[in-house]
Amino acid sequence: MKSTGYFAFALCFALAVPLSSHAATTASAFQLSDLQKIVNLGEPQISPDGKRIVVVISTPDWKADKSKQEIDLVDTASGARRTLTWKREGISSPHWSPDGTRLAFVADDAETKQGQLFVMPMDGGDAQRITEIKRGVDSFSWSPDGKQIAFVSEDEPANAKAIKEHDDAFQVTDNHFLTREALTPWHLWVVPSAGGTAKRLTQGSYSLQTDQQDDTPVPAWSRDGRSIAFVRFPGPYWGPSFHSVIASVDASGGEPRTLVPDEGSADVIYAPDSDTIAFVRPRNGDQNNGNAVYVTAGSNTRDVTQALARNLNGYAWLPHGKSLLLAAEDGTHSVLWEQPLSGAAKKLDLGDVEAGADVSVSKTGVLAFIGSTTTHPGELYVMDSVSAKPRRLTNLNTYVDSLSLGRTESVEWQGPDGFHEDGALTYPVGYQRGQSYPLVLVIHGGPEAASTVRFSPLPQLLAAQGFVVFQPNYRGSTNLGDAYQHAIFRDTGVGPGNDVMAGVAAVQKLGIVDAQRIGVTGWSYGGYMTTWLTGHYPIWKAAVSGAALTDWVMDYTVSYYQTGDTYFFGGSPWMAKYKDIWREQSPISYAHNVTAPTLIMGDVGDPNVPLLNSYEWYHALRDNGVQVEFYAYPVDTHFPKDIVRTTDVYRRWVGWMTRHLK
Repeated sequence: MKSTGYFAFALCFALAVPLSSHAATTASAFQLSDLQKIVNLGEPQISPDGKRIVVVISTPDWKADKSKQEIDLVDTASGARRTLTWKREGISSPHWSPDGTRLAFVADDAETKQGQLFVMPMDGGDAQRITEIKRGVDSFSWSPDGKQIAFVSEDEPANAKAIKEHDDAFQVTDNHFLTREALTPWHLWVVPSAGGTAKRLTQGSYSLQTDQQDDTPVPAWSRDGRSIAFVRFPGPYWGPSFHSVIASVDASGGEPRTLVPDEGSADVIYAPDSDTIAFVRPRNGDQNNGNAVYVTAGSNTRDVTQALARNLNGYAWLPHGKSLLLAAEDGTHSVLWEQPLSGAAKKLDLGDVEAGADVSVSKTGVLAFIGSTTTHPGELYVMDSVSAKPRRLTNLNTYVDSLSLGRTESVEWQGPDGFHEDGALTYPVGYQRGQSYPLVLVIHGGPEAASTVRFSPLPQLLAAQGFVVFQPNYRGSTNLGDAYQHAIFRDTGVGPGNDVMAGVAAVQKLGIVDAQRIGVTGWSYGGYMTTWLTGHYPIWKAAVSGAALTDWVMDYTVSYYQTGDTYFFGGSPWMAKYKDIWREQSPISYAHNVTAPTLIMGDVGDPNVPLLNSYEWYHALRDNGVQVEFYAYPVDTHFPKDIVRTTDVYRRWVGWMTRHLK
């Protein structure tokens, strides 16, 4: 599962208990109407000289139920901001030309209805479309001299005419059960940056992208511009993507050659003015470890992040190519490290700022990233160097500063099996020492993810209703090192469940929890943990199960990440050697133990955790007399992406807890 539903049986009906029952006395607390105003900033890119930053701004539009997008230009010295694009949709991937005179980006084109490449002069003038690719552009990069752009695009089907005539049966291989047509591979092209005819560089059954990667890997030009490195997946389906390698092809064309044969390699970047490359790979090739950054210089490849021994969310080269900038969770904080190619990493002093993983570095060493605090959503930050303090450049979410928010802090405890564990704890708005409050757990998905103290809307919505909110990390989480992350191997339910319960006990020792009013909630693997916990512990008075995996065997059989599941257990559930453990760690095997009133939610077309899991859970609970309601959203995502449905999910989520715990 990679992070973080259903036909809308009764989407138009509200829960009986409104969300305003507690908020009436705390009118300035964070509410659903505030959720609908949060501006999202993403993909910051700093200019080569470090003086300007472009960032994608997404503003919710409730009436249209979509986000209005624009690319803004921000001055790093003054914070002055101006909009570069106008009435464009599908905006992504802004990238400066090497000399900083032009900006390229992807946006939906009115004619092709696909994302195409546009190039804009930064001294004034309109953006010009330079591609007309039928399947659109997914990722791209400038050549060192700025004369060409390499991009990745999906192939058109070879049998398009037959498909149009309904001769369209396709072979089932590594696809998920919702697949409606055979996928075609993604391949590499180059096009003149001034516009012209695009030239194809790669072809074959292998692919430069899969159907479920979060982002298309960006092609990397060599410093002389003669070759382009790329991630080579076995095919267009995510299932065998763990066998990816790094390959390279001449910019003029020819047969690709393998640069890094180690499977699982991805995200390749050349060091500045060097033939040295860095890439990401699960540490020691073990998929149950975190992502490490390896560096290859000549014939020597080594993990330069081995001493950190933790999962890294992102990285970038620092100027001169002698060190890397790393982004990761460290306990309940999102931090940045400076990692020399030789020697110990040094954590940057970010003060109270929690750093996003997408960090851009100028040739002069200035850093740009999206950061947040415990009480403020994401904004654009800049650091003049790795030793400077972060400066906030935007104020797009300042309305939150006038609200009464629940205080969020780290909580730690000694867990089972010798693990020192942690989580984020948010106090109710208006908290008074000496009083006890109902407790709601919000368990993160993944499981390769982590809960941190950064601003999060859902805990604040719950805190506004008078709940203590606990976001526990558990074995499999990425914030406490490889040993902790790896401990989920062949222990996907019992161990994580014990970790969470140890955390609940630690929170109860604070003397702030009403032990008779405790609820458990989560989405994705957080939904799995919710169903597991309600089937094993009787303390829960209510539960919210979102996009939950409830049956490992079924999930393996119909979801897109079959191979990913086998790394948890060591082999297929259809092999005698492994079959028992898959059943033993499936919550559905213990559904008869559940007594907590349960709200189930999810998306009808979810390829990540197919809704069949939730249907099983719904019928198992209903047939055993448990109070259960099940709501489905008619979209093809793992969590609704639009603001209207997102608001509805949170309304039902908080409302269910209010209804059963207050």
